[in-house]
Amino acid sequence: MTSRAAVFFNFSRYYSQEIRRRVKWKDAEGNLEGKKYGLIRYFPRKPDHVDPPIQPSKLLLVRRVKPFKGNPHWEKKILNHLGFKDESHVNDPSIVKNTPNICAMLWKVKHLVKIVPIKLPDKLPTPDDINGTYLHENGTFYVVPKVDPAREEALEKFVNDPKKLNYDIIQEKLRLKWLEGRP
Repeated sequence: MTSRAAVFFNFSRYYSQEIRRRVKWKDAEGNLEGKKYGLIRYFPRKPDHVDPPIQPSKLLLVRRVKPFKGNPHWEKKILNHLGFKDESHVNDPSIVKNTPNICAMLWKVKHLVKIVPIKLPDKLPTPDDINGTYLHENGTFYVVPKVDPAREEALEKFVNDPKKLNYDIIQEKLRLKWLEGRP
């Protein structure tokens, strides 16, 4: 008499082999129908699946996450070429172009760095706005437009207004009233 476990395992072993033998996505002639991307054949879940268009980023933000120490000399050389000069500047990011040469180098040191694509705004900054730019650590490039001179003047006038009451002025006046004994 065989045990239930032996029957189950034999059944699952042979059943899984049967599933592996069946090949999906073949046309009438027996050729694979997958979509070909270079040397890779991709089999989507649904035959009518269409991939969304991709706009690759032109720049990459590369940040080192592992130290130089303990790595082979060729990886250290690649890190130097990417802009990571020495051990003292651990958190300094490096911005590189997204070219096949750079991507090949990044592939070789992918375990040592964190790579984030930089999302540029539709309207790039002018030379006047260059001081109002900010690159976030998630790769988003922000451009803060320059403030109007009229707005700056209004702010300056508000800050320096002698009639304005703020916390310090009110506190000082109330303290002086208290010391003089007036209600």
